[in-house]
Amino acid sequence: MAVIWIIPLAYGVLTSFKSEMELMTAGFKILPIEWVMTNYTELLVNNTSTPLVKWFFNSLFIAVSHTLLVLVVVSLSSFAYSRLNFKGKNLLFSFLLATMMFPSVVNLIPLYKIVDLFGWVNTPLAMIVPGAAGVFNIFLVKQFMDNIPKDFDEAAQIDGASEFTIFFKIILPLIKPVLLVVALFAFTGSWNDFLWPSIVFNDIEKMPITSGLQLLQGMYQAQPTLLMAGALVAIIPTFILYLFAQKYFLQSMSLSAGVKG
Repeated sequence: MAVIWIIPLAYGVLTSFKSEMELMTAGFKILPIEWVMTNYTELLVNNTSTPLVKWFFNSLFIAVSHTLLVLVVVSLSSFAYSRLNFKGKNLLFSFLLATMMFPSVVNLIPLYKIVDLFGWVNTPLAMIVPGAAGVFNIFLVKQFMDNIPKDFDEAAQIDGASEFTIFFKIILPLIKPVLLVVALFAFTGSWNDFLWPSIVFNDIEKMPITSGLQLLQGMYQAQPTLLMAGALVAIIPTFILYLFAQKYFLQSMSLSAGVKG
């Protein structure tokens, strides 16, 4: 199954190193007859109408900022639902879980109205702020926190620690593995998002790379080698992220992991 899944990716990567003439005349061949870098130089250096480098850094800024905001909101929200006692906590959490039943496309029109009301259209805030309090991420971190013994909290309270001290000094260090997974989900979700940035961005210079690739498809639809080069540039950050964070991703599959002794 892994081989079947990787063949299209490998073919796309190798195609990006072929010349347009070779692709059209040499037939179906996996390896390039002559390895060329012209597709990358045309997209990254010589092209001003499709600023791929600008799109790349736009996406990087948006994805990193969104990930940091998600970590702050999700960790604090999960701490409240897991460790604090307040009126209506279970009812509110059940309501949040119920919202997962609705497809995200239902929210597009009201979300756009809200973003437009705040004046965030064509700005990074339109992608950074929405989705910061993802219900699945809150549920994931809360379940992880629930497996941390509350004896730690009680011992700290006896010593006079406040709730924020308990969170920062005790809980936060213990939930680092699951927060890394949330960061992985948040970054890749923001980086790979296509529909929403296509709606809220119409300024070419401010677009992230996903909506920018749509313009590449319109301009170079008869030049698949250029499209493959642009797609390869777009997947580099997520590939590197998964490469270094895969052990934390696997660890998150067990929600009881993380507390020893």
